[in-house]
Amino acid sequence: MPIANGDLRSSVPRQNNTPEDFTRALDILKNEYPERDGIDIHTLTDSEKHGGLTYNDFLVLPGYIGFPASAVSLDTPITKRITLKTPFISSPMDTVTEHSMAIHMALLGGLGVIHHNCSAEEQAEMVRKVKRFENGFILDPVVISPTTTVAEAKALKEKWGFGGFPVTEDGTLRSKLVGIITPRDIQFHGAHSDPVTKVMSTDLVTARQGITLQEANDILSKSKKGKLPIVDESNNLIALLSRSDLMKNLHYPLASKLPHSKQLIAAAAIGTRPDDKSRLQTLVDAGLDIVILDSSQGNSMYQIEMIKYVKEKYPALDVIGGNVVTREQAAALIAAGVDGLRIGMGSGSACITQEVMAVGRPQAASVFSVSSFAARFGVPCIADGGIQNVGHIVKGLALGASTVMMGGLLAGTTESPGQYFVSREGQLVKAYRGMGSIDAMEDKKAGGPAGKDAKAQNAGTARYFSEGDRLLVAQGVSGSVLDRGSVTKFVPYLMAGVQHSLQDIGVQSVKELKSGVMEGSVRFELRTVSAQAEGNVHGLHSFDKKLYS
Repeated sequence: MPIANGDLRSSVPRQNNTPEDFTRALDILKNEYPERDGIDIHTLTDSEKHGGLTYNDFLVLPGYIGFPASAVSLDTPITKRITLKTPFISSPMDTVTEHSMAIHMALLGGLGVIHHNCSAEEQAEMVRKVKRFENGFILDPVVISPTTTVAEAKALKEKWGFGGFPVTEDGTLRSKLVGIITPRDIQFHGAHSDPVTKVMSTDLVTARQGITLQEANDILSKSKKGKLPIVDESNNLIALLSRSDLMKNLHYPLASKLPHSKQLIAAAAIGTRPDDKSRLQTLVDAGLDIVILDSSQGNSMYQIEMIKYVKEKYPALDVIGGNVVTREQAAALIAAGVDGLRIGMGSGSACITQEVMAVGRPQAASVFSVSSFAARFGVPCIADGGIQNVGHIVKGLALGASTVMMGGLLAGTTESPGQYFVSREGQLVKAYRGMGSIDAMEDKKAGGPAGKDAKAQNAGTARYFSEGDRLLVAQGVSGSVLDRGSVTKFVPYLMAGVQHSLQDIGVQSVKELKSGVMEGSVRFELRTVSAQAEGNVHGLHSFDKKLYS
């Protein structure tokens, strides 16, 4: 009698695995396959066998998942002394990072490096905005006098981006506190020439000098006030505490701050010419924490001299050198005293250095060669360029970088400089350009009179050693990038993606990833062109590539 299809499975005796089967599987794996699946990092990066690799040329093999993705730690150093909660850095390009990007990258646990294709004063003002965005005790609050007019108070609000100002008898710190002016006090007050004493708040909650930050925060959280003035026994203003800072602490727990400060970390780029020394002084006065020496080829007499100058004159300032792609380049900058290195030459999406100059190196090869050497001296490295997606970030970290720097990937976000416009295809885009593009090198945003003097101060020409050249040779292009929304959504997507990737690999932190790679427990596989095609979207008539919601 034929067996019905539905009865076939039940007619076959079930074979249950026994504990001996599991033991046998492990024994076979151990005895017959002594080498782990895949290849180790040294085999992967053997340039004599495989040539110089890019991120698309290989994959990381999966491991064992024994923890949730949320348990993965992304803590990582940016310099010898400073550690971030996420390994994301925005590039010092004039279409990527000004104060808005720098503030939001720091709030989200990363870092934004403010470009220098502007005057020193403009760049310093951006640094000040980063440092003033969040505070513990504000030891240098903006203070106004009783004779300040409503119009002047409104102008100060426009300048600083906040509108709560203590009013003291002399208009200075350590003078008797008489009131506080808030945006609500002046918002609808039509008589702009009136002094602020007519509208300021005088019903104040204060705290005495010597109170701890936690105690002051407790008082502020229980009050209905926006500010908590800290006064001495004579009611002289000593410091200020802001309710908005309490909210920022609540909403951005990963924010990048120095251990001794409640302010966000501020980083900015400068060149390596003599006039950059005066620019650096202006930035330090504004509160700069990290300076990046911005050069397409970092192994130069100019940069080595600048590193030594910075380390001698500003010992509290961390300096990151670069760009480099070889151990020899890195060694010169490490010997000069850098606190971090930036790796990459010609791999950026808007960079054509490799094509035009025939100089550079594929990014994956560069990152492993430099970072493995720099690690012997405790110098963290930034993988700068070639980052197109989450997978590239993970590969850069696996190859030894502590952080990754992104330009084009962040250029289309709300916080990047510039205005959106509609492309010919009807898509919302933003302008993006390499700092080696003709547009960037000829831009007069650097300040000074038009012509030769302005060009000599330009960040693009300085970065590519083109100051004073009568004929500029482009090492970058100008273009546009699609709208990516706000970094407050995009960066958390990147963070979650990296956490899930490390979970797949079977490591619980960036530090564990690096140690696993060097020990050989994290393995790799080379990808053919066909494998790359297979790993991408294929075989569909159409599709939407929505990465996050």
